[in-house]
Amino acid sequence: MMKRFCDPIRSQVPRERRGCGERGSELLEFALCSIILFTFLFGIIEYCLGIYSAHFVAIAAQQGTRYAAVRGSGCKAYTSACPASTTDIKNYVQNLAYPGITPTSVAVTTTYAAYPSGTTCTPSATCNNPGNLVTITVGYNYSLIIPFVPNKTLTFASTAAAIIAE
Repeated sequence: MMKRFCDPIRSQVPRERRGCGERGSELLEFALCSIILFTFLFGIIEYCLGIYSAHFVAIAAQQGTRYAAVRGSGCKAYTSACPASTTDIKNYVQNLAYPGITPTSVAVTTTYAAYPSGTTCTPSATCNNPGNLVTITVGYNYSLIIPFVPNKTLTFASTAAAIIAE
């Protein structure tokens, strides 16, 4: 007759140390702990990618402002987009997209103002004159996708302004 794993009559080991009914418990404990561990790990990775997106938005606003400031109505130094229109500025900022950033999801708003009075003008040849202020606002929505956690969208926006040089 074959000895069963957990036979209380034939076992000489006290009941407390026999391990009856604990077969496979390590697998269950590992499964539960790994769910928590991997959720935490992927959450950290997703938040780091969110910070990466926020950094992109800040740099894109600065670079877009610089692009617009050196391509005003008096621009003669560049062969392309001189003077730069709002569409040219938007295309430039969207083409800056880092890996992992969707270029079409980058929102770009360009506004011009007379400097130093601050009165807003509609985009025209007189708005992007040297000495006027150009303000670029860049926005981006980043979706956090963490296992076992409801999805959340983080909205990042950054604004930069400069005086048009040319």
